[in-house]
Amino acid sequence: MPSNPNAPVIVACAQHTWREPDAERTPLNALESISLQVLANANCDALADSVDAIATVRFIMDTDPNLAPLLPRNPGRIIAERVGLDNPQCFQTGIGGNTPQFLVNHFANRLAQGQFKAVLVNGAEFIHNFFSAMRSGADISSWMGEPCEAPTMVGPEDKDGLNSIEQAHGLYEPINTYPLFESALRHSNNGQSLSAELCASMAAVAADNPYAWRQECLSADAIATPDKGNRYIGYPYTKAMNALLAVDMAAAIIMTTAGHATELGIPESQCIYLCSGTDINEVWHVSERPDLKRAPAIGKAVNASLTAADMTLEDIDHFDLYSCFPCAVEIACNEIGLDPLDNRGVTVTGGLPFFGGPGNNYSLHAIAQMADQLGKTGGNGLVTANGLYLTKHSVGIYSSEPPTQPWQPIDAESLQAEVDESPRCSLAANPEGTATVEAYTVAYDKTGPQRGFIVATNPSGERILANVEANSSTLARMLEGDIIGKAGQVTATEAGNEFAL
Repeated sequence: MPSNPNAPVIVACAQHTWREPDAERTPLNALESISLQVLANANCDALADSVDAIATVRFIMDTDPNLAPLLPRNPGRIIAERVGLDNPQCFQTGIGGNTPQFLVNHFANRLAQGQFKAVLVNGAEFIHNFFSAMRSGADISSWMGEPCEAPTMVGPEDKDGLNSIEQAHGLYEPINTYPLFESALRHSNNGQSLSAELCASMAAVAADNPYAWRQECLSADAIATPDKGNRYIGYPYTKAMNALLAVDMAAAIIMTTAGHATELGIPESQCIYLCSGTDINEVWHVSERPDLKRAPAIGKAVNASLTAADMTLEDIDHFDLYSCFPCAVEIACNEIGLDPLDNRGVTVTGGLPFFGGPGNNYSLHAIAQMADQLGKTGGNGLVTANGLYLTKHSVGIYSSEPPTQPWQPIDAESLQAEVDESPRCSLAANPEGTATVEAYTVAYDKTGPQRGFIVATNPSGERILANVEANSSTLARMLEGDIIGKAGQVTATEAGNEFAL
């Protein structure tokens, strides 16, 4: 038996990308296909008999009340029947890009405690197929599947990522919120940005990844330069700097313990160890965070995970840092002490702008890719996963070698308390008068700039959110140069706060 028989391990992984839309191919078909594939990849017929839990990443469309009726309520139960698993318990979690790594951390604890023998974690997103069906008018009523009881939910109950003032001023769209972080980051770097270089490094990885949606090795100049096919989405981010949402992909892994893998005859060389992992939330509301270029909870989560794994950052050979937008990567790097252009790279997949950002499920691909990479080359890997607006963080440390100490869960409650007790800004509800800009962006559509977004501070130190309407002189000035630190006037209206330089 291995020296740490309760150590959680990944013994099989699988990914698939469907590039041609097909309305008859349902999300359930995708989950069935990837689940059969991961069971086959395990090369162990007895493993299927040990799978006593299925954890499915929630479809991103399931969070839309208008689209949820198209999707199965308990996909794990239906997939278990289709692939011949013997009545496993079925689980699901809430929404967010952090949820795949959260599920891995959650079930690592339960496997180590002997509550389960083996867990199949799967997920799929079919947003490209859905959009294609909507354009063609195809019937997708078959997507729902057979009725069955709801799965057991794990993790905290979903709560709104925004307060009412953030919602009223348009911050619900990540394409409006993340560029605010970018503006604060650029200002602190004297107007310099690594966004294009970061994206170019990710594109180079995606170009060699057969599962990547966009396999094109773009230069930093091509990524940063707006043109007809690469327009601004949220200034200064071009389309090539935004996550690709409309993809059709699925991924799956099977987790067990090192001891049970040995009992099943699975060779140690096939086992990728989860050495540690944890989950921490940032100050929940963006408008309350005192420094928009920082995300301290990421650093706390990574440092705690490295310590628990008896590793340092120098011991990590491969990284996959959540990359919905370039600032998410750069901020994470700053928090953990990694050069964003470190020669080890920041992604094993190609990142969300090029590999593709399939709703909630991207990080399951990152985990599967990391396991595959470590199985081929050996070494250690770090995966970070992010939900909402740099809000929910999940971290995993993986290795091809057995851990030096038994699996122990990290005390996330004490780490969370540190975050929760940290200073935060007070948000002004109906501000009037002078305010100084802290962060800004401009939202574009296909015709050009449409609306400005401002984060500012009034003389009393209160945080202010405001908008700038199209065709105003202030909107034009926002596109001409850095306006952070400049003063303007805020007016509260029934439609929300308006700002003018």
